[in-house]
Amino acid sequence: MPHLAAVRYGKDNIRVYKVHRDEKAGVQTVTEMTVRVLLEGDIGTSYTEADNSVIVPTDTMKQTTYLMAKLHPVHPPELFASILASHFTETYAHIHSAHVKVIQHRWTRMQIDGEHHPHSFLRDGSETRNADVTSKEGHGITIRSAIVGLLVLKSTGSAFYGFVQDEYTKLEPVWDRILSTEVDCGWSWNLYGKLEDVQSAVSKFDEAWKAARNITLKIFANDSSASVQNTMYKMCDEILAVEPTVESVDYSLPNKHYFEIDMSWHKGLKNTGKDAEVYEPQSNPNGLIHCTVKRSAT
Repeated sequence: MPHLAAVRYGKDNIRVYKVHRDEKAGVQTVTEMTVRVLLEGDIGTSYTEADNSVIVPTDTMKQTTYLMAKLHPVHPPELFASILASHFTETYAHIHSAHVKVIQHRWTRMQIDGEHHPHSFLRDGSETRNADVTSKEGHGITIRSAIVGLLVLKSTGSAFYGFVQDEYTKLEPVWDRILSTEVDCGWSWNLYGKLEDVQSAVSKFDEAWKAARNITLKIFANDSSASVQNTMYKMCDEILAVEPTVESVDYSLPNKHYFEIDMSWHKGLKNTGKDAEVYEPQSNPNGLIHCTVKRSAT
C-alpha cells in the first residue's frame, strides 16, 4: 500500500522591498529580498483525501511575509527569517516545521563627490547574502547564513600539480595559473532554543557575515594556492576560529577556467607559458569542489 513519505509546500519568489527613513538624519536605508516559505505538519490529508481544511494558502504566506516585514526589522536576514518561520509554527497548531529562505540583494549606497548619498544606491554585483532558517516545534530554530555569487579572480598565485596521473589523465601539471571562482560560502549556527535567543544574538550575524567575507577574500588573494581544496579548507578553519557559536562552515567553489591560446600558427607568435597574455575564458565544463568543516567536539 503506497503512503506519503514526506510532504511540504509553500510560496517561493516572494519579492519584498523595505525602506527605513531616518527623518532626523535625512538618510534612507533600503533592503530588497526574495523570500521562500515552506511548511510541514499534519497536512497529509490534503494530498490523500482532497482535504483543503489543513492548507494554509500560499497567498497567506505571501501576505504574512509582507505584514511581518512591515511590523518587524528585515535586517539582518537571519532575524527576519526567524521571525517569519516562528510565526507559522506558533500561529497554526498543525504546522510543526517552517522553512524560510531569505535572499538579500545588494544595494550599495552611492558615493557622490566623495560623500555617501542619503537615498541613492547601486547594484554592484550579483552577490547575495542568504539565510536559511527552520523553526521546528519542540526542537528550536536552526540557522545557516551564506554568501552566494561572490565572483573572484586572481591572475597568478595558484598552482595544481602532484595529482593522480594515469592512462586516463590528459591534464598537465601547472605551477602558475589563473584562479577564478564564484563563492558559495555558508556557516551553520548552534541551535537556538526560541526566537528570543535569536533576537539576543542579533549583533553576531552582521559581524560573522563581515568576517566570513573578509576571510574569504583575504585568503583567496594571499594564499599560494596548491589547490582549491586546500584553500577552501583554510577559509573554513579561520571562520570557525573567529565565531565560537558557529558549528560548521561549508564552501562550494566552481573552478572557472581560463585557457591559454596557442598563437604560434601566426608568424610564431608566443602566447603560452611565461609569454601568455591572452586567454579564452571557459563556461563549462568546470571543476566543482565542496567542503564542510565542523568544530571538533570538546
